[in-house]
Amino acid sequence: MTKLDITKTNRAIEDLLETTENPRHRFMLQAYYRHRYLEIAGRYEEIFAPEMMVENPVYHFHALGLSVRLEGQDAIKNLYREWSETGECVMYAEDEEVAISDHMIASKLTGYQFKPGKVLAAVGIDVDDENAMYIYKASEEMVWPYDDRCRLIGEDVWEVDPDKAEIIKLDPADVITAAEARTILEPLIKPLPPYDEAAMRPRATAR
Repeated sequence: MTKLDITKTNRAIEDLLETTENPRHRFMLQAYYRHRYLEIAGRYEEIFAPEMMVENPVYHFHALGLSVRLEGQDAIKNLYREWSETGECVMYAEDEEVAISDHMIASKLTGYQFKPGKVLAAVGIDVDDENAMYIYKASEEMVWPYDDRCRLIGEDVWEVDPDKAEIIKLDPADVITAAEARTILEPLIKPLPPYDEAAMRPRATAR
């Protein structure tokens, strides 16, 4: 396969921002955009800024035959740190659809994640070269809940139809390292706008 253009990963978010006027929703979408590019670039520490994430987030992952619950910033930082060191932080989204409400962003996409051969082998996936880099391509659905101050509460990620996932061995020329991703994405990672508490207050709901 050809080298992925990771600068296109957030296209669906950009498209939704063009038609979104609600200040709260715009702030959440910009935080979502920033989080994803920080993650891919290996700049995971910045994801935990107090204006972006709650103090005790909870992540649920159901993928690669695993079901994992991570609670607390330390546990989640350890995951991001490992992904940054192995190159698994490099991801790409295709055919994504994004929807937003006052306390949630939902996404449906085809995801591509870089995976070293030895990582795939460790979870029981047969690969022909544990020293090579692969792409794990799968259909995914995600829900990211947010609190009243537009801070991320966690991530719920599901792999849809695991039996249809594809394992693609990469030519060395098509591998994007974490360091390369950081350089490529740096111009696209913008600071969040100022938080306007009045403008971003969630709508009252009927009781």
